[in-house]
Amino acid sequence: MSKRGKTRENLNEMIEAIKAKLQIVNAGAMKAEHYSLDRFDDVEELYELVMKKDRFSVSEMDAIVSELGSMRDK
Repeated sequence: MSKRGKTRENLNEMIEAIKAKLQIVNAGAMKAEHYSLDRFDDVEELYELVMKKDRFSVSEMDAIVSELGSMRDK
């Protein structure tokens, strides 16, 4: 069950927070508008995982970025 309202604004905020926390260099390739509200719950789950951790290994970062990439609208 989502803790946030399933709005475009909340989806955008979560994606921007993930990008900031991971310090993604090519953040322009991961624009919030590339994600459908249909993927809100998936993005929220990933967001919560990212926000809980202080550090990420290279392999964890790769996995997170890959997961975000797979959620993008085609």
